[in-house]
Amino acid sequence: MLGINRYSPRYEPMSELVSDLFRGFVVRPVGYAGNPAANSETPARFALDVVEVDTAYTVHAELPGFSKQDLRIEIEGDQVSITAERASQLEPKEGERVIHSERHLGQVRRSFRLGQEVDAATAQASYVDGVLSLTLPKRVSVSARQITVS
Repeated sequence: MLGINRYSPRYEPMSELVSDLFRGFVVRPVGYAGNPAANSETPARFALDVVEVDTAYTVHAELPGFSKQDLRIEIEGDQVSITAERASQLEPKEGERVIHSERHLGQVRRSFRLGQEVDAATAQASYVDGVLSLTLPKRVSVSARQITVS
């Protein structure tokens, strides 16, 4: 028989939204991965754009609220990993009580492969207004050489 049985719940986004709102404002802060109130196994992610031209790749990653010191970029061959980590910043003062907090605390990470190896020695990174920009030059491959048999 086709259909949804009780052992495989159907994804209902509106139900999840209403449930999250109720939990967030009445019971406890809305949780997400990396937040102490997390109720989800899904890791926090960030938006990422990758553009390729003949000689390089350009990456733009949205990481608002982080500082330059919070960011780490690793390049190994054609794999790029971006990690951002922030320690807890919300310290209630005497007499205060946090009612709701959605700002991500902890670590976010994205790794991806490109079509060609990157020259890590000449790669450049900048971080302006919450956007990390990477310029990743392609590694020049050694061209094949033909050998004459004597």
